[in-house]
Order: sequence, then structure tokens, then C-alpha cells
Amino acid sequence: MSDISHRRRITVTGQVQGVGFRPFVYRLAQDIGLAGMVRNAPEGVVIELQGSPRRLDEFLRRLEPEQPPLSRIMRVSTQDIPPEDGAGAFEIHKSTGGTGHDVLISPDISTCADCLAELTDKNDRRFLYPFTNCTNCGPRFTITRSIPYDRPNTSMGCFPLCADCEREYNDPADRRFHAQPNACPVCGPKVWLSDRSGSVVARRDEAMRKLAAILMQGGIAAVKGLGGFHLVCDATSQAAVTDLRRRKNRPHKPLAVMVPDLATARQLAHIGPAEEAWLTGHVRPIVLCPRRRGAPLASAVAPDADQVGLMLPYTPLHHVLFRRFGRLLQQERQNMPAALVMTSGNVSDEPICLGNREALGRLAEIADIFMFHNRDILLRTDDSVLRIAPGSGQPLLLRRARGFAPQPVFLPESGPSVLGLGPELKCTLTLTKGDKAFVSQHLGDMQNIETLGFHHEIVEHFQDILQTDPVLVVRDQHPNYLTTSVAQEMARKTGVEATFLQHHFAHAHAVLAENAHQGPALCLALDGTGFGPSQPNLGFSASWSIWGGECLLVDTRDLRHSRLGHLAEFSLPGGEAAVHEPWRLAQSLLWELDLEESGQDDTPPWPWLPEFEQASRFLPQLLRKNLNCPLTSSCGRLFDAVSAMLGLCLRTTYEGQAAIMLEQAQDHSIPFADAVAYPCPLLKREGSARLGGGEEPRQLDTYSLFRAILTDMQQGTPTPVIARRFHASLITGLANMAARFAKQEGLSHVALSGGVMQNLTFAEELPGAIAARGLTPLMHKDLPPNDGCVSLGQAAYGQRLLNLRRERGQ
Repeated sequence: MSDISHRRRITVTGQVQGVGFRPFVYRLAQDIGLAGMVRNAPEGVVIELQGSPRRLDEFLRRLEPEQPPLSRIMRVSTQDIPPEDGAGAFEIHKSTGGTGHDVLISPDISTCADCLAELTDKNDRRFLYPFTNCTNCGPRFTITRSIPYDRPNTSMGCFPLCADCEREYNDPADRRFHAQPNACPVCGPKVWLSDRSGSVVARRDEAMRKLAAILMQGGIAAVKGLGGFHLVCDATSQAAVTDLRRRKNRPHKPLAVMVPDLATARQLAHIGPAEEAWLTGHVRPIVLCPRRRGAPLASAVAPDADQVGLMLPYTPLHHVLFRRFGRLLQQERQNMPAALVMTSGNVSDEPICLGNREALGRLAEIADIFMFHNRDILLRTDDSVLRIAPGSGQPLLLRRARGFAPQPVFLPESGPSVLGLGPELKCTLTLTKGDKAFVSQHLGDMQNIETLGFHHEIVEHFQDILQTDPVLVVRDQHPNYLTTSVAQEMARKTGVEATFLQHHFAHAHAVLAENAHQGPALCLALDGTGFGPSQPNLGFSASWSIWGGECLLVDTRDLRHSRLGHLAEFSLPGGEAAVHEPWRLAQSLLWELDLEESGQDDTPPWPWLPEFEQASRFLPQLLRKNLNCPLTSSCGRLFDAVSAMLGLCLRTTYEGQAAIMLEQAQDHSIPFADAVAYPCPLLKREGSARLGGGEEPRQLDTYSLFRAILTDMQQGTPTPVIARRFHASLITGLANMAARFAKQEGLSHVALSGGVMQNLTFAEELPGAIAARGLTPLMHKDLPPNDGCVSLGQAAYGQRLLNLRRERGQ
């Protein structure tokens, strides 16, 4: 190579480890005719190239356009360095360690087409091997212990490569060139089947055969997968699904179903182009799809829902299981689809099981049989869940976990490291590093010691793997949340500063951070519960209420916060009991309208009296004496009240159940504009000062809306029509309120967040109503609108708080 005269060091940062980036660089350098080396390093992937200036420029020109499909280049920096004598080849060097890094860890990736072809080829040495993978697919996040992403730093470090796998690993022409989880039946992880006592029943493929047979017979299995255990049963067997619900203590909440292919999915649900893309892509989340009438699924799979959560196999183990299960099905029940319930391997409200011994201890009362393997899962990770907005075709994340975590959200500015501890329900945590916010996988509800332990695990893992320690911890304002005690404990042990941010302002900061919005904006934060003060300050106050239907002003530059308006407040008689028994909410609103008896003033009879008559008679006493009747402005609780008034849901067994039933009760044949039938005006309350000074926050008159519903019921209007009118009228009222305050404050952007935005009608129609009033709606793009986004808002707020102090010289 006589024209070699220049040498250049290139550092590439981003998602460039564990995605076949070094082999790609090797092949590109070979193709162009460059000498040098590539290695993983704490700062990213370091490349040194030696050759003519023309060839060096060609390499840089082709680097980003031709990068591997799973990589994500964020920054490329170059530096000219002295050429080396005798440089005639290009090599992959061993990784270097060090403190601090700028590497994005890859999420776990579903099985690629090439690996699937080998898996089903009887002549291939990986035929039916449940851990087949390559540089384009397989485990990443769930097996990574530390950076750089090399085999010794993963849970595959204890499986030495056999000669054949070693040859693939070192062959630049092989797609397993430097594939860290590479394995085969000779040298890799193994599966086995055990009974409840832990005794081995079968190994390898015989274990798969017996597992399929047990499932065919109506058994329930605990199957170790990629990010934890699944509880599995035949989704077409009413007896099996009912038994699983009883054992798991999950009476009504929908269960996810895995099917082997798209054709089977189409037998069970209506699959549009967007659903198909997500079901068959490399992420493969659970996708909520409209269920087909008469679909051969057990009704117990989703008894309250007209949608079914479907996913396709994303690991080789799943593919092998369906091969065995499908063959038995053809022999015994030829016309039935191969469909398996795949729900989180836990008792309700606990974290998903991760280890073999843990699963035996926690799931022995649920599972009849256990499918184990010996590849350690280092990080519990549930399946992600999303649904598609029919009008736009855009995904709406409901749970962000496998396939997405730990991809960061990029913040509008850089700053010190901050830890957002998350809320109580649907908890995640977020750790910032520079201009990146790393949001954890879904952790669950912080209401038990097991989830608290999981939270501690992820805090420690994120700090270790990102090699950064927070200088500020931000928690929710609620004084009794477990995350509050976590913040206090961290401050006591490490001396880190701790502060809080009110729940709905955290929602606002989250959606604004996702949209890189800097400066003032309005936010409609619509959900079920968030602790908030009633008095004119945002600190802890003895006078408090439950927020949830808020119009907020948030300035992300100077951190100005104001509560401009909210839904009309009403009481929660019995406190937490009203959350689980929505009829209490309906009766509370009736009481506010001076209706204390069923049928009074010719109003419709109360549908809850046959079941709750005695408690219903006692309720007015609670309300009159204000005994355990906290006030709420919650939009979610308003949904619950209407759902109960219409007799759709009187008692809930999972969060959002009443609202989900109200959403799907709508008559969608009525155009949205024609459904705006109920008044929902903006009122002005007299009295005390507004938060931060000025006038009292104004209220959206949802009492008038509720009274109009009663009138419709009295006139015999069908429930689907009332449900549609409720949605359209409330959306219109909220949009009018936003427009009123946008004009008052001179603003043009309205952010939308909160669990109510998971409702497809709200997700589609509220942004449209905002835009129709000349405003720009800002929606979540990377995170769910529910409380899964709160930790991001906390962290973004905390980082800006530190930057603001620095700017002001504090």
C-alpha cells in the first residue's frame, strides 16, 4: 500500500456496541483498502485508519449511510495522528476499559430471519437450539453487566466458546463475527423441565416436547425467557385461562397472547399495516388489536375488553415451543389456532421473576411445571405494550420495557447527573448523563417490598453501567410514597441533595423534554391521582387535594409553575375505597347535584343499589360530615363516575378498568363534531389566591356535564350514544380551556400527558381540537403518557434546576 501517508483516529459514540458495529467497520475498511484497527472503548468505538486522504474521506462518507440496522450513531469525531510504519492490515483489537463512557447500550432484539432459518433447518448444527443468535439479534440489555460490551462483561462469560463457535466469532465474513452471546448446543446454555419440587423431568428437546404436551392438556407453566419468567397456558382453553387467573389473583385484567405467526394473529384480531409492522419488527412488543368476533380464544383472556394483546415469538425458545405445540395441535385439534397466554411470571403487583430458585419459591402455587435454563438474566424486563391510533397509525406506548429500554431520551441541554425516582404506580426511574436521560424499563407499582427491591437493583445497575453518580435526586411530592423514603435514605447515606416535584408538573416536564421544548407552555395533565396542595404554594401543606384534571403553565427555562385551571372538584367518599368502587364517585357527584336518593326528581335509578344498597345509604353521612372524603379534580375519577352511572363498571379489580369499559362503549358511528352535546364551560371560583399569587384557578364545570348525562339517561338515550357524547363534550371543554389560557398567557404550545391520554379517542381527538384552535399540541413520542413518564419529568426538572443555579451563580 504505497499510497499510505495519512492516519486518522475516529471516535464514534451512540448505540455502537453489541450491534455488529466493529465487524461492519472491519468490512468497510477492507472494502476501501485501509489499514488500522477498531476497538470498543469507554468513549464508544475507536477507529484508527491509515491510507490515502481520498480513501479516508470515502470511509467517513460511507460510515453513517451503511451502518448496521441496529446501530445508532450519535456523534463522530476525527483527529489526524502520525502514521505508523508497516501498517498493512486492518484488525479488531481487544476492548479497553476505563472510567466514564459515552456508549448507548442496545436493547434486546428479536430473532432475525437468518437465525430462524438455521433454527428450522434439520441439517444445521443449531437445529431447534433455543439460544441461537448473531450480531443482528438476541439478548443485549438483559445480559449486560458492564461496558464495554464484551462477552466477559455479560452473563455469557461463563460459557467458553467451542471450536466451531470460536471460528465463527473470529471470521470477518461470518455474521457471528464478534457476536458476544454466540452459542450452540455444544458450548451454550441448556434448557430443562422441572416439577414444583425442582426435580428434573426432562432436558433439551425432550423438555420442549413434554412442555408442549402439558400445555395441550390444560396445564400452566412457568417459562424462563429473555427478561424473566412468563406464566403460560393454552389461550383457547377457558378452563386453563380461568385457572391461571384464579391462581395468579388476576380476575379481569387482560392477558397477553403469543401466536406463532402473522396468519394466526389475523385469525384472532384485525391487523392493520401499523400493527403488522410492530408485530413482525425487531422490537416485537405486545400490540393491542381489535378482537375478531367469534375468534377461537377463551373469553377469559380479556373479559372486559374488545381488544386482545398479541405478540409474536421474539426468542428462539418461543419458536421451538410453538413448533412442538403446533404439531400436537395439528394431531389433536386441527382447526384451533396455536395461541398461548404469555403473562408476566409473578403474583399480581410483584416484579417479574428472574432466577430459577426465585421462580420456584414464588410461583410454585401457580405453575404446574417449570421450564428453566442456565443463562442468567441480569435485568428483569417485562414485555412492552402499545396500541395503534386508527386515524394516524402512530404507536401509543402503554408500557415501555423490552426492546426499548435503555434507549435514552435526548434532552435539549446538557447538565449534571440527576436521578428521577418515579411515582408510585407504573414506576420507572431516570438517570441523566450529559444531554441524555436514561429511562428504565417498567418497574411496576411501588406498593410492596419486592418492587422496592427491584427499584434499588435498577438504581445501582444504572449508576454502575452508566458510570455516573447523581448529584441531585428528585421524588414525587407525596410524603408517604416509597420513593420518598428512597430519596430520604439516599440523602442520609450518600449526602446527595434531594428535592421533590409535584406529580402533574412532572408529567408536563416529561412531555416537554421529549419534544425538546424550551420555554413556557401549557400542559393538560389528565390522569387518576396525584398529590397536590390546595393552598397558594407548591410545598407540602396540611391542606391538600388529589389533582388529576389540570391545566398548568410550565416554563422549562426559569422553572415557573402555575395551576391555571382544573376540573371541578368532588369528593372521594371512603378515600381509596372510591377508587376501587366507582359507584361511590357517581353517588358523590349526584350528592353535589343535591340528588341523595335513587330516582329523585325523575332521575334514572342507581344501578349499584342491588349490590351496594347498605353502603349507599351510609354514603351521604360521610359526605355531610366530610369523613375520609378528600377532594379530587381527577379526570380519571370522572371517567369512573360516568362508567358507574351508566352501569358499566361498579367495582374495579385493576387500574383503569371502568374507564376502559366506558371508552369501548362509545358509538363510533357518530362523528365527533356531532357528539358535542353536553355543556362543559369554564367557571371562575371566588375566594383565595392562586398558587404563586393572582386569582384562584378556574374550574371546568363537569357538574353540568354530569347533569346532562342524567338528562339523557332519563330520556332513554342509549348508553353508547351517552359514552360518545361524554368523550366529545369533555374534549371540547378541555380544548376551550386550553385556548382560553393560551390567549391569556400569550402561548402557542399545549402539551398533553397523563393516563387519560391512553384513551384512543382522547389521543386522536384532543390534539385535533387543540390544533383547530390555532395551537400546537405536543404529545409523548418516546414514553407512555401514563405515570411511566414521570421519572423523566423529575430528572429533566432537576437537571434544569442545577443549570439554573449555575447560570445565576448560586
